[in-house]
Amino acid sequence: MAKGKKQPKRILIVGGGYVGLYTALGLQRKLRSLEASVTVVDPQPHMTYQPFLPEAAAGSIEPRHVVVPLRKVLRRCHVITGRVTKIEHAARTATVESVDGHVDTVEYDVLISALGSISRLLPIPGLAEQGIGFKTVGEAIYLRNHVLSRLDLASSTEDPELRRKLLSFLVIGGGYAGVEALAELEDMARYAIRYYPNLSAKDMRWVLVEATGRIMPEVSAKMGVYTVKVLEKRGIEVYLDTRVKTLENGHIVLDDGTEFDADTVIWTAGVKANPVLQQTDLPLDSRGRVDCTAELQVKG
Repeated sequence: MAKGKKQPKRILIVGGGYVGLYTALGLQRKLRSLEASVTVVDPQPHMTYQPFLPEAAAGSIEPRHVVVPLRKVLRRCHVITGRVTKIEHAARTATVESVDGHVDTVEYDVLISALGSISRLLPIPGLAEQGIGFKTVGEAIYLRNHVLSRLDLASSTEDPELRRKLLSFLVIGGGYAGVEALAELEDMARYAIRYYPNLSAKDMRWVLVEATGRIMPEVSAKMGVYTVKVLEKRGIEVYLDTRVKTLENGHIVLDDGTEFDADTVIWTAGVKANPVLQQTDLPLDSRGRVDCTAELQVKG
């Protein structure tokens, strides 16, 4: 490069989710050639529209319709499919581990942290073995196949207890994601079970457990109450102010004394900050999130 020529700013975006993708798109549109270089790092080669995961799980829309390939839309950015394991902001470096295990160091001038959240797991016996998350396209498709396979297995067994367990479905977490996942999957299963002559929709048991006194805190309390009534009208059991004590071997025990067996446990009970942030020198709040100003700038 010619002497005196200004080096382009190196912008590193950690996370290729909704925030990371649209930040990169905005920079890609506004930055002039050689003004800056933009690098996006994410373990997935695509961004996922998470609000559409329930529809993908139920087969209402194709999985390809809920993802955006990063390389396809970020043509002027450098996309790295890998996991950031450490950030040393004082030195302006990030450690990136690629899919094949290769570790590299990426230098930057400007950092944009868009790591997002991960599912929050609680120390409930059996949760790690029985619970199915609902954060990725892979989990959504797995759930679809899993629920449909329960109908097949239930139709093929003569054991009434096993059939009851196979046709019992538990969703833990009454937020928007949990309620919509429950509604979409129940609707799909209700439609599919018509093709099994020895089964009926009445044989299925769908249960929603929420630890607080209402569901869907994202909407008004009135809408939450209405939603519970609609779910119960469809035969779905809703437990509020209730916690799961154990899930071991598919035997569900709630803290109100209710016990039943279920072969499907869907876990949507909240999220927490990405643990990668603990491996950085960025300021964090008491919940492990990056401490920011109202302008979304990192404090300090």
